[in-house]
Amino acid sequence: MSTFMANKGNIVRKWYVIDAAGKPLGKTAALAADLLRGKRKPEYTPHADCGDYVIILNAENAVLTGKKLDQKYYRTHSGWVGGMKEVKYRTLMQNRPELAMQLAVRGMMPKNSISRDSLTRLHIYRGSDHPHAAQKPEPWAAQ
Repeated sequence: MSTFMANKGNIVRKWYVIDAAGKPLGKTAALAADLLRGKRKPEYTPHADCGDYVIILNAENAVLTGKKLDQKYYRTHSGWVGGMKEVKYRTLMQNRPELAMQLAVRGMMPKNSISRDSLTRLHIYRGSDHPHAAQKPEPWAAQ
């Protein structure tokens, strides 16, 4: 009996919608990372990009548990002396919740070229409207 290995010819991609309203940011990001990599498919192959498209709605209504809103920071550094910038997650969730969700999903993916390609299939929106109705996305039910 031979082992099945997915390749470009036999990968079928679906579109899924995840509603993040009232759900923890990390749990939503972990689910999105699994769907982007294809880990919930029976034909998952680690060295092949066999994931699906993911749309995350209501990113501004995602919840950070505990004291993360005040104690967690988003930090960037320009590379120059004194070039560090810090933003509290309370401010980040008010101004740019899409970035907070994208950073969470990216942090849960492996650091390789397949993940960089997979992240192009991630679409995050602040509200409940999205322009991908033509792709007929399925709402992700907790399975």
